[in-house]
Amino acid sequence: MPDFEAWAIFAKVAERGSFSQAAEELGLAKTTVSKAVTRLEERMRTTLLHRTTRSLSLTESGRLSLERAARILADGAAVEAEILEEAAIPRGLIRLASTTAFGIQQLAPLLPEFMARYPEIEVDFELTDRRIDLITEGVDVVLRAGPEPDSSLRISKLFAFRVPLVASPAYFDKHGRPEHPADLTRFPALVFTHIAGAEAWHFRHAVHGEVTVHVDGPYHVNNGVAAVPALVAGLGITALPEAYVSEELADGRLEEVLKDWPVRPAPVHVVTPPGRARPARVRVLLDFLRQHFATKSWAVGIET
Repeated sequence: MPDFEAWAIFAKVAERGSFSQAAEELGLAKTTVSKAVTRLEERMRTTLLHRTTRSLSLTESGRLSLERAARILADGAAVEAEILEEAAIPRGLIRLASTTAFGIQQLAPLLPEFMARYPEIEVDFELTDRRIDLITEGVDVVLRAGPEPDSSLRISKLFAFRVPLVASPAYFDKHGRPEHPADLTRFPALVFTHIAGAEAWHFRHAVHGEVTVHVDGPYHVNNGVAAVPALVAGLGITALPEAYVSEELADGRLEEVLKDWPVRPAPVHVVTPPGRARPARVRVLLDFLRQHFATKSWAVGIET
């Protein structure tokens, strides 16, 4: 039989980057953890971890083995959680990460309510626009706006933002109002640098079909929330999730144009480690978020 226990221990050591921390988290003696990894290496006739007095790192064999080992650990934990009725009282730590703009503007206001509803759940919340490696960093859930590449990770769509084309009234007074997406090639645009292909805007008309327009302008930025003051100041026109500009549209500081040519909605994806089972604490978080976004007029395509 495969040594499932040793593979799970190896995954925890790789996740924590330390035999001592892995032992503490697993409730095992450090010698037990060390012997389990050594037992695996002897069985596989290869080295999985480079060990020095100051650091621990994966060998190539260890890196290739880690994803499946992490799946063994995650599935085992999920099975035990269900048996222990975690589903009835979700508990434990959720390591949650999100892109910065979405995390600040949408998630941060929701987490206090979620934690009040589930007092036995703890949350470690990280805001970052870098690409997180869920397996090696031990992250439970990543929420990302934009397209997701093919991956061995478990990916599902949470919802999609409606994306209006907006600028300030002063901008339109100066440059005019576009009547067709093709007109936008002569309009100074505000361009996002943190999204691949952000200079290509995709429109769809109910009768006339799809049009893609390539834009550029004097102001580039890598954060959707940070773009709003520049829009209000008249520095450009852009396609931005309605959630980020709902107040400015309501009070007239920004104006939407080309309503008959909606921009392709921007999906928000849930990314979790591979494996079929998600822990109950993660499931209730995702259910909580779905219920919240289902009430928003700017959120479309809610997954159930």
